[in-house]
Amino acid sequence: MNTKTYFLTFREARKLLFARGEVGVNLSLGKIKRELPVLAEEHEIVLPDGSRIEREILEKIAKDEGNIYFVRGGEVFKAIIAGQHFYKLVPTIPPTIEIDGIRMHRTKEVTPLEDTINKVNAVMPKEGETVLDTCMGLGYTAIESAKRGAYVFTIEKDPNVIELAKLNPWSWELFHSQNIQVIRGDALEVVKKFKGGTFDVIIHDPPRFSLAGHLYSEEFYRELFRVLKKGGRLFHYVGNPGKKYRRKDLQRGVMERLRRAGFVGVKKVEKALGVVGKKHELEFESLK
Repeated sequence: MNTKTYFLTFREARKLLFARGEVGVNLSLGKIKRELPVLAEEHEIVLPDGSRIEREILEKIAKDEGNIYFVRGGEVFKAIIAGQHFYKLVPTIPPTIEIDGIRMHRTKEVTPLEDTINKVNAVMPKEGETVLDTCMGLGYTAIESAKRGAYVFTIEKDPNVIELAKLNPWSWELFHSQNIQVIRGDALEVVKKFKGGTFDVIIHDPPRFSLAGHLYSEEFYRELFRVLKKGGRLFHYVGNPGKKYRRKDLQRGVMERLRRAGFVGVKKVEKALGVVGKKHELEFESLK
């Protein structure tokens, strides 16, 4: 028996606190454009499956703008995982994931979905192409690429991230699309197992350098170059952490290492806060 899961943020909680009687509420974090009937009584609310939430709990949710709550089997939980690191879904639309206070998508100037589209547009996957998404996260990059007709291999190392992706309604296609294959493992080790010239497009959106420095290394870039087809395109999200405060230009170092690894046409894509490069369509035979 499948237990229904409903989602609440401060937005839905505030709406329900001011309501009386039956009111339509989106309980899917806005993923499904349909409101479900919720009965707002004096001391509690009643969800469509009969689950009841006391108004006292609803008041706490209404005051919490930093977390997503979900209701399953009549119990209310925060969408967080605490262990060696602290993970949570953040109630942006769509949600992003936060690890130890660091958000995995841009959320100030753009939404996480707009951020994803900017990255994917930098290399424009086409129908029938094969895409490597090196760092899955909530899977928005893989989903957007698959919507364009590409077949996507997406890699994720962290089991906690995978669990939050399974919970997030916006990540549903990640585990149900025939055009997406999820691979668990470290991107450097997984990429080594692919044959040369496997991918038309690579989208490399790693965690910050301080968290995954090996994914910014020339060794890893050479592996990405190897598995890319001739004429294939690479997008590498870099952002600019540290430049404003410590005058470190991470982008410049990334671009230099990509060129040493063999990529040509390496240039910045300001809108996506990253760089692009290509694998030359011709192979040059040595004269030695």
